[in-house]
Formats: sequence, C-alpha cells, structure tokens
Amino acid sequence: MRRSFLIPVILLLAMGAAAAERTHVIEAEDYFSLQYAAGPVLSPDGAMVAWIQSGWEGPGGGRMSQLWVMNLADNEPLRLTFETKGPHGIAWSPAGDWIYFGGRLDYGSEDAPYDGSHQVWRIRPDGDDLQAVSRVDDGVGLYQLSRDGRSLYYTVGDTHHDDDWKDLKTKWGDLEYGHGVTEFNEVRRLDLRNWRDEQVLEATRVIQSMALAPAGDKLAMITTPDEEVIFNEGWSRVDVLDLASGDIEEVTSPAWRVDHPSPFGWLGAMAWTEDGSALAFDISYDGYASQIWAADWSSSAVKLSRISRPGLVTFSGGLAWRGATRDLLYLGEERGRVHLMQVDGVKNGAQGKTHALASGDMVVGSYSFDRKGRTAILAADELTATGDLYNLEKGTIRRLTDVNPQMAEWILPQILDYTWIGADGDEVHGILELPAGHDPATDGPLPTVIELHGGPTASTQFRFRLWIYGRALMPANGYALLSPNYHGSTGYGDEFLGKLIGRENEIDVADITAGVEKLVADGIADKAHMGVMGWSNGGYLTNCMITKHPDMFAAASSGAGVIDQVIQWGIEDTPGHVINFMEGLPWEKSDHYRAGSPMFDLGKVVTPTLIHVGGNDPRVPPAHSKALYRALYHYLDVPVELVVYPGEGHGLSTYANRLAKMEWDLAWFGKYLLGTENGDGE
Repeated sequence: MRRSFLIPVILLLAMGAAAAERTHVIEAEDYFSLQYAAGPVLSPDGAMVAWIQSGWEGPGGGRMSQLWVMNLADNEPLRLTFETKGPHGIAWSPAGDWIYFGGRLDYGSEDAPYDGSHQVWRIRPDGDDLQAVSRVDDGVGLYQLSRDGRSLYYTVGDTHHDDDWKDLKTKWGDLEYGHGVTEFNEVRRLDLRNWRDEQVLEATRVIQSMALAPAGDKLAMITTPDEEVIFNEGWSRVDVLDLASGDIEEVTSPAWRVDHPSPFGWLGAMAWTEDGSALAFDISYDGYASQIWAADWSSSAVKLSRISRPGLVTFSGGLAWRGATRDLLYLGEERGRVHLMQVDGVKNGAQGKTHALASGDMVVGSYSFDRKGRTAILAADELTATGDLYNLEKGTIRRLTDVNPQMAEWILPQILDYTWIGADGDEVHGILELPAGHDPATDGPLPTVIELHGGPTASTQFRFRLWIYGRALMPANGYALLSPNYHGSTGYGDEFLGKLIGRENEIDVADITAGVEKLVADGIADKAHMGVMGWSNGGYLTNCMITKHPDMFAAASSGAGVIDQVIQWGIEDTPGHVINFMEGLPWEKSDHYRAGSPMFDLGKVVTPTLIHVGGNDPRVPPAHSKALYRALYHYLDVPVELVVYPGEGHGLSTYANRLAKMEWDLAWFGKYLLGTENGDGE
C-alpha cells in the first residue's frame, strides 16, 4: 500500500532559547557575516547528515566553504574541513564510515594531490584521517562513487585539435581560437580495493555531468560535441554507457527536440531509479518553462515521456526518486515559495498525482532523503532565518541548525506579498519590503526603490535575503523596496512566463510601471523620491525604465545591463538567450532587436544613473555599460558614474567589490532620494 504523506505541515524550531531583543540596524558589512548550509546528504542509515557550509572568511577575506556533519540523534554540528578549498559533491560510503568529496588542497607541492589541483578526498565523520583518494596530475573533473563503495568513476581532460589548421593551432597553443580546439573527457575507474586505475571511455566527447546507476552497471552522461557554451544550448544530449559491454545508447536524439519550444534548451541534472529502469532529467530554456522528462526502460525499448506540473508550479531543480519507489521528487516554485514536490507513480509514460511534501512560507534550495525514503533533510530559507537545515519527517518540519545566530538581534524588514494588475490585464506579484514597524496608513509614504531581478527566467522569492542588490539593506536605511516578478518570471505559470517572448522592453516595462503606480496610489511610495536598480536582466530593465519613463525615477543603479540587443547577440556567451527572446536572428527580426534595445531612446534619459559592470563580464560585456556611460556623460549631461570592477565576470566575487557596490548604491540613492550628501547624512 502507498503511504500517505498528506499530513498538515507543522514548523517547529529546534532552538528553545528566548528570542533576543532586536536592536541591531542592518548594515552593508552584515552581509559578510552570513553563513549558508546547502547540499545536505544523509548517510545510508539516515543517522547522520553531511553538508557544505559557505560564507566569508572575515573583513577583506574571500568566500570559503567547508564540509560539516551532524548526528541527528544529538543535533551537534561538527566542522570537518579547514584547509580544503571548495569542497563539494558529498557521497557516503556504504557503511557510513567515510565521507567522500571533491576539493583542492594546496600545500605548495609541485605534485598531486597537494598542488591545489582538483582531487577526490575522503574523511571520517568524526573529522579524522583526511585522505586523498585520487592523485591525478592536473586533477580530476567529474566523479561518481559507486553505491557499493568499491569504485570511483572520474573524468580527465584530453585536448583535441581538428584537422583544419591543426599544425598552427598546436604550435601556437597558448592562443585562443574560436573553434577547432576542444578538451574532450575520458572516463576512468579507480578500484578502491586494489587501487588499480583503468580507462572506461575514451575521450571523444565533452561530458557536462554524470550519474551512475545504483547497481553500478550504467553511467548516464550529458554530453556535447564541443565545449563552447552554445553547444549546451541545443546540442547537449543524454548518453548511457553500459559499463560491462562499453556500448553507448543515445537517449535523446536530435529528433527528440523537434517539437520543443526552442532549439536552444540545455540539459540539466539526472537521477536514476533504485532499480536502474528509469532515468529522470530536465531541460531548461531562456524564456520558456523548464521541462522534466523520464527515460523508461521497463519495456523492450526506451520510452521518453514528459512529466506534467500542476497549476503555476515551475521546476526549480533537485530531481530524485524517493527510496525504491517510482515516485519522482523535485523542487517546485510557486508565487515566490519553493517546495519539495512529489509525483506519484512515474512509470512507462504514466504518472499519478503531484503534491507538495512541505508547504508554507519557505524557499527550499536542496534536500536529501534517506535510502528508504522516509526522512528528508532540507536546506531552506524563511522570513526570519536564512541558510539553515530542516528535518522533514511524517509531515512535520523541524529546524536543525542555527547557522546565523547573529540574526536574532537584527531588526528585520517587513516582507509582504504585493499584487497589482499589469500588462494584458494579468495579475502581477512582487515582494514588498518595508522598514520594521512602518505603517503606511499612519506613517505616510516612503522613498522607494524598485529592485528588478535578473534572468529574466527567474524570480524574487518570499524569504529573508540580505543581498548586494538591495534586499533588506534598503529597508534598513528607510526605503520601501519592491521586487516585481514581472512577466517572464518563474513560479506564476508557464503562460505568464512565456508571454515575455518577443515582447521585451514592452510587457515587462508595463508590469513594473503599473507596480510603481499602485505603490503611489496605496500611499506606500513617495512619487517624487523613486529609484530603480537591477543587475543583469535587472540592469537591462533599469535601462529600459529610464528610457521609457524618464520622469518616473529620481535615481537609477544599472548593473551589467544590456543596451543593444544586436551587440548582445554578437558578443555574449549564450546567444541562444537573445535569439529566443527576439524570436530570430538580427537579420531576420531587426524590428524586434530595435524594439528590445534601450539604445535608441537614450536621448530621453534625464535620470541620474550609477552604472556597475565587471571588467571581464562574458554574459553582458562591458561595451553596453560604456555605451550607456558615454551617452549620458558626453552627450546628454546627465549625472552619471561608471564603476568598472577589474577582472570580475558577470557577478562580483570579492569582498571589496561587493562592499563597494553596496556602498555606492546607498550613497547614490541617499543623495538623489534622501538629499544626503554622498548618502551619509552629512
């Protein structure tokens, strides 16, 4: 009989201490004090959980992550690693006496494994006996530990040159080439009993990810013929290697993609059933909803079937099968929350009911079930806590950790759902943050910042988040902050998401404008003191807003934002993104490219604008930001500052640069919205 898991969810806190008085006003530097527990993995018997905890090393330091473990009988967390860089990919030995993981140790040696190369390691759950499992020159790539603990499968790189111009490209190997030089991946197996190492698959393809079947007889791989990013966008496929015969089955042929919403979909995670008879995987797109698929070998030939999702739910990752059942698990996003979903009875093209195993105001980022599928550990955020682990058992959620005890003293913002009618008469949702204790009915309107999320196939979620793009920090400084989940956002249904295709710089702008007007009408926002900010697609939309509605905002902060869609198609590292939203190539849809480009309305801008960009950003290259700066500074005489972060990519990675970004934003909005000199009240 199928067990019922539809017990009402009750949230319990493991910590029983009285709440501290909240006296601390959140500051920019507080961002660097936060820790995050993620990627929990339960031991085979379900008695212990290991996870990766990340945060900052301290003032001026860098990001760090380390391996932690907890015995669920006593809930006492134990840090296992201290010098290992970037531990990840946790796997338990069958007896639970070893924890395997990937990472780097640099002791200044010239030889592996202590030369800083990426290797596989193992450690006892009590923190003793750290050992190098692999000792491969130049390090290993992907890896998988067999369920029986006897074998480690891993990849190593092998550079391949096409025949055309091979001699010159080999001679001048330090140069970069557009094509013709590819690092293919060889798969090898290390026997953990006798330490013999052998080749399993020769290097003839690029392997993006691997999943070893529980019986150890099959290895699923997501592969591409090249390593250019665009080859993930439509050329990736699922291959299954029979480890006994060496035969490879191509599970997703090109014909499988024919009726997809876009040819530029990229394959994601994979998960085997316990008996190895089915493999779940996902495919994601820019502008369209991600899909979940199952390949089923229950009959003589593989059968591919798409898994349907209920209501407004958007797939958010985390594919797994529950114990030995054919119940498929995934993380599903709906209206800013992310819950653990279960699809009952997925087999041979059929599926049963889909339901949430845990509900409420939570954003689940990752999870792990025990082997029997009875108990799960969730990594999740709430409205008053972030980065913690929770135990889910028999419908009850119990918080296990308190990785950010300092938050007990923080004055937290009010985090509210906010809705209005946007483009096409559709209801639009957003996350509204207000300063603690503020009541618009009695206290009046506030200076307000509109914070626009990136993606755009993403969302702002209903949780506490202290973030370098404004959340928590702006309310702490006296602002209202609205984060609109405009058309194209996830978690509001496939139709709402897909409407943005072919309508960028139109339907999204209409949504945001309507949200601003609603804030003013509700007495929340001060119309004369409005600001707008965003990064990536949020930066692009900031550029759209100050060109479409030049009189709406008194200040703007544009981060890594597109100005011209033709240039973006030509120079970014994922051109399929632009092709999807513009519905074709520049010479095919030139009117779409022009309509989607703020460049042609720059002459209307009067909003003082702060511009941020990473100096080596491959996703939205600095040319866009420099063009915006040139127009405003040299031709339009609009107050503007350009801040280029040397060496940074699409996101800022260092302590100094993230702090600089926050301080610049506070100062910019302080001057133009609050009237303070340099934003510091002096």
